[in-house]
Parts: sequence; C-alpha cells; structure tokens
Amino acid sequence: MRMIWPCFSLALLGASAQGAAADRAGQWWAHVETLASDANEGRATGSRGFERAASYVVDQFRALGLKPAGSDGYRQPIDFVEQTILADGSSAVLAGPSGDRALAIPSDLILSGSGGPVPQTLDAPLVFAGYGLHLPEAGHDDFAGIDVKGKIVVVISGGPATISGALKSHARSERASWLARRGAVGLITLVTPRQVEIPWARRIALSAQPALYFKDPALRDSPVPFLSAQLDPERSAMLFDGSGHDFADLAKAADSSAAVPSFVLAQRLRVRTAARRADLTGFNVLAVLPGSDRRLAREYVVLSAHLDGYGVGTPIKGDAIYNGAFDNASGVASLIEIARNLQAGEVKPRRSILFAVVTGEERGLLGSEYFTERPTVRRGAMVANLNFDMALPIFPLTSVTPIGYDQSSLGQQAAAVSAQMQLPITPDPFPDRNVFIRSDQYSFIRAGIPALFFKYGFKAGTPEAEVEKAWRANIYHSPFDDTNQPVLPAESVKLNDYVTAVTLRVANEDKRPQWNKDSFFRRFAR
Repeated sequence: MRMIWPCFSLALLGASAQGAAADRAGQWWAHVETLASDANEGRATGSRGFERAASYVVDQFRALGLKPAGSDGYRQPIDFVEQTILADGSSAVLAGPSGDRALAIPSDLILSGSGGPVPQTLDAPLVFAGYGLHLPEAGHDDFAGIDVKGKIVVVISGGPATISGALKSHARSERASWLARRGAVGLITLVTPRQVEIPWARRIALSAQPALYFKDPALRDSPVPFLSAQLDPERSAMLFDGSGHDFADLAKAADSSAAVPSFVLAQRLRVRTAARRADLTGFNVLAVLPGSDRRLAREYVVLSAHLDGYGVGTPIKGDAIYNGAFDNASGVASLIEIARNLQAGEVKPRRSILFAVVTGEERGLLGSEYFTERPTVRRGAMVANLNFDMALPIFPLTSVTPIGYDQSSLGQQAAAVSAQMQLPITPDPFPDRNVFIRSDQYSFIRAGIPALFFKYGFKAGTPEAEVEKAWRANIYHSPFDDTNQPVLPAESVKLNDYVTAVTLRVANEDKRPQWNKDSFFRRFAR
C-alpha cells in the first residue's frame, strides 16, 4: 500500500478546489504507478519493460493530440552495444613497495563498462592528479606538470570552493575523454568517506548491470579502449603506500575544498578484464505540441525526462526489480501532465513544445546525447531545454532549485515565475555532487542550448536536507524506489504548474534565451 504524506496547502482551499487538486495529484501519481509497475521490470534500455512503458507514454501523448516527432513516428531508434563486466573472469593486482596485493572485482574495484570497449589487459603505473580538474580558464589545472601518457590517473572527489559547481561538474564530465586523447590508459575515481552518496554495497550490486555505449564509434568518448574504475573508499589508502602522502590527509583537504597536490604514486595496476558484448537497439520517444505563432512555431522549447531505469538486477532483501518510481517515472509523469496543462490552458505557447522522453540516461545520458547530436528537428531551432529528473516529492515544495539558473537568461524567466508563485529560488546546496552534469540537460548544454534542471529547493543543514540525504542513502538506485514509499503527489502538481509557467514564458518571449556573457558554457553556442 502506498503512503501519502499530508499537504498543508490543501487545508486552505475550498472543497471544490481541494477536489480538483486531489484529482490532479491522483492523475500524476497514476502515471507513476503505471510506469514504475513491476510489470515493466525496471524499464532497462532495450528491454520489453521499457517497450511497454514507452507505449503507455505514446498513448498518453497521442490522446493529448501531440504530433509524432521521431524519425520513426514517435520513436527515434538508437543502436547500442551492451557490455557486461564478468567478475568471475576479471582480476586486478596492485603492485608496489608492499608487494603484490590482489583487488577483488567488484568488491574492492568496480570496473565500468560504459564509454566503449574495456581493455582486455592493462599493466600501467599510477599517478595522482588531485581533483582531476582541467580548468585553465579558472586558473586551476590538476594535470599541469604531470605526464599522463601510458598512465592510469587517480583522482579524488571534490574541488576548490572558488570554482562554481557547474564548472567543476563540466570538467569532471570531460576528463576521461580529455585524458584518453592525451594518451592516458585509465582513470580511477576515489570518493572521500564523508562524500559517499551511495553506499559501496549498493554500488557493488549495481556493477552487475550491463553498461551501454554507442555502436557508432564516432559517437563514443574514446576511440580506443580505456579503463574507468572506482575503488572502495575503505581501500583507497593502499594506493598511496610509498608515496609520502596519506589518504586520510588528502580526504580531509578535499572535504574542506582545500588545495590537493598532484604527484606520482609508487604503485602500478595490473588488470585483466572479461566482458560479454551484444548489440542492442533502444529508442527515444519524441512528440511535439505545435506552436500557435506562424513564425515562432518553427522554434522549439524542449522538455525532457528519462524513461529508462536499472531494470532487473542484484536482489536486495529479495527484491530484484529496480522500479525507478522517483528516478524517473515521476519526471515522465510530470511531462505528461505539463502537456495536458499546455493543451488545456487559455494561453497557448507561441513556440512549439517538443517532449523528449529519452532512454539510456542511467547509462551515461546516451539517449539525450544521441538526440542532440542527431536531432529530428533542426538543432538551431531548439532554443531551450527544461529537464525533469528525480524531483523527489518527499517534503513540501517551499522553494525551487532550477539547476543552471545562473548561466542563462532562463534564470530570469524562472525568477519571474518564482515571484508570481511565491516559490523562491534556492541555490544548489551541494554543488560538488555534480548534479549539473548528471542528467539529460547536460547533453543540450553541450550542444549549445541553454537549459534548466528542476529540483525541490532546500538548504544544507536543514531537516529537508536530512530527508533527502536519507532517501539517497537508502532508496536511490535500489529496488526500494517503488510506489510503496512515502510521497507527496500534491507537491508534484505545484512543481508541474511552476514548470508549465516557465515553459510558457520561454515559449512566448519574442527573444530566444541567451547564455549569460560570463557563463563558461556560452562557448558551446553554435
């Protein structure tokens, strides 16, 4: 049985308004229940469960009168390679002053199958590159003076407080491909114990899932095999044996955003990797609400949300279906309801609204990247992206955090709606989580399209922050993200109304959104 937390705002409404609000909340939640049903088996990209969930979304869009915008009706097919790391056939050894020490896969070292084919064998020295941020424009470069060619580069979580979270996130997203182009052969990411977001045991469970990369080599991050790995935070100290540096001291510095040095490590890593690969086809669902203005209708405001989840995986307490109710059936449900709002509203959008329900987000933003690289409408006609992903209706909506609001004129539009709806904007409370690059808006940003990513607003150190932290630690990317968890559907209706209003403002302005002059991401404009 699902649990509904009370919403105090309903007590202030009249009986008829209460009924209408309850109906809208129930309608939104009904979409979530359908999409996150066990019958859809976690909606893994290319699976039958994803197919069933996508058919439901198409039926909803068709019923609302939205037009197909894919290359194949409402669909945009994408060819992938599915790569599964076979732990039983893989091994790793850390060699250094203390001798050879085996690292168990995946309990000690998790190997990523994303990005492209993994190297079958690798024997290379290690070098520590601090935060691993190449940002000469901001006066910071952890790779300065380091020879990475032929090396496995080790980096630690965090970054200088003087650099924006958005900029640090961008540098992290680019570093594997940047390193590969400079001859590095691998990347190991360390997380300080205080910055752990998902418990290591759950990361191990997720590591059994197959990864995806594009079948077309031209779309991959690296043209050659490249090792990407994570090390258990409890085992990280061993990498620094013989280096003259202590992991505990480095972690303390990283936790306080202090300076972290770069230096050569006294270790090398030998890895042997076994992997199974198979071709797989997935697809995005694309639909459009035509604009009402003859001239502006040729331009598009893109609303996006990812439909895919983690599918069926390692059982936790007997449950193997990773339903993905909040991550991200909730976001797709919001897009459906925003489409309904726009269709029913008296004010019609002058620009066209393109609804992009994408696949492969959990495997590296693949569906949105494919759409922005090979769009079904003219790329230059897409003026903005507004993205929904895991908005978390688990406490009352009293403020909003539109990630990216400080980067473009979309922030002004969001601020205007915030003033009207008395939902003030709260800055991202945890900028080092990399939120700016961890959902599909980032694919649009890299294509030069200004974007916002909508979150419930809260501040660090508040009860809401503790609720959110507990959700991430206990439910995020687990089978418990299902429809049995506590939820506030009425709060999601408030956020849907907020985004509807932002969409209309962006769609009806004569001038298209612009990057701020001081935005780092302005350079991507095409």
